[in-house]
Amino acid sequence: MIRRGFVLGKFLPPHAGHRFLVETALAMTDETFVLVCSTDAAPIRGALRFDWMRKMSPGAGVIHLHRDLPQAPEDHPDFWEIWRTAILNALPAPPTHVFASEHYVFRLAEALGAVPVLVDPERKAIPVSGSALYEAPHAHWAHLPREVRPFFQKRLTFLGPESTGKTTISAALADSFQTRAMPEYGRTYDVAYKQGRNWHSEDLVTLAETHRAMREAIQSLADPLLIEDTDAVQTAVWSEFLVGAVAPALEKIERETLADHYLILAPDIAWAQDGVRYAGDPATRAFFFDEAERRLKRLGARYDIISGEDFDFRRCRAIEAAQQRFDFMRD
Repeated sequence: MIRRGFVLGKFLPPHAGHRFLVETALAMTDETFVLVCSTDAAPIRGALRFDWMRKMSPGAGVIHLHRDLPQAPEDHPDFWEIWRTAILNALPAPPTHVFASEHYVFRLAEALGAVPVLVDPERKAIPVSGSALYEAPHAHWAHLPREVRPFFQKRLTFLGPESTGKTTISAALADSFQTRAMPEYGRTYDVAYKQGRNWHSEDLVTLAETHRAMREAIQSLADPLLIEDTDAVQTAVWSEFLVGAVAPALEKIERETLADHYLILAPDIAWAQDGVRYAGDPATRAFFFDEAERRLKRLGARYDIISGEDFDFRRCRAIEAAQQRFDFMRD
């Protein structure tokens, strides 16, 4: 006889306890199906939760059920029959075992003619619940799967002219907050491919696309706050400076990937040549600062300006700004 496991949930959001539940089911059955249930009223789109569970459960058959069904027995006199019919219609075959961490597993298994398997109801193995995690994701970060973390993560991005401390201060903040910093890709691209010459609009688009891909790859490895050294806004400023225009493709990336908050570093600190920089005259530095602020205003982005002639002072101001703008950084 084939043992078919079944896991039912909203997964709002998925967490380590859900992964534990599904992997327990996979270890005890020949095949396991996970039904992700959603309604229009849910605060996180069902399609997104389905995608998360699909990525988190490669050995299971993950199915999405998006229907406005009663959510509790008291909502409808035929609650269990409605859910029994919906589940059996959604699954490719009836389950033989139902897995859950809640005591409703006994009634649900009875309705489906299956064996109930109650897993860690007191949350001793994985001490977190979906409701607690949704209310305070940053307090339960360790229980958020890598696939889900970017949804709740906040991003603080540094902009500004050359030699104002973007790289130094972003690294210092990442160290201070014990998270990761996404490094600037523009410098790498310039050194590897351009050496300050023959820039074209396509180069800036490629630069922005690569930076975005690298950032998306590092997000799941970072803590609740990801620190970033420049982004597509900064690349757009460089595009204005280097080629006199910003390609529509770059503007699209800029609009779609805005950070939660920006820190623009002012050019009131001495410019230093490091062998790679080439935008150090005062007028150019002023252009980079003014254009970054102009673009953020036009995009409706949140930002603060960090100034001062001392790098350590700027670092302290940046830490203060992060703690002021993100409540969870004050804990």
